[in-house]
Amino acid sequence: MIQYVSIVLMLIGIYGLLIDRNIIKIIVALNIFEVGLNIFIVSVGFVSGGVAPILTSVNSNSALIYVDPLPQALVLTSIVIGLGTTALALAIARKMYNAYNSLDLDEIGGMDND
Repeated sequence: MIQYVSIVLMLIGIYGLLIDRNIIKIIVALNIFEVGLNIFIVSVGFVSGGVAPILTSVNSNSALIYVDPLPQALVLTSIVIGLGTTALALAIARKMYNAYNSLDLDEIGGMDND
């Protein structure tokens, strides 16, 4: 079920990327896509009834079903990279607004840089 929610979020993000012409809305759409992708990756790595892959005196049996920690580590890295990318995109959007007094890509693309 959670995979369907993540796919819907990714589709909303792609729709926003393709339709919107405002830079801030494009950045938000990219973040929505990223959240959907992160949820999808975590949901793929989930095992119902699984335990953490840590061998202790209680969990010393090798027949237990373990949860794969790799998707969680990848998503954690993706969140940090997404935060940096968003901060950089917002800084560039601010510079573009200061230079062109607009955040609309159609207006910025039609201006001459004399």
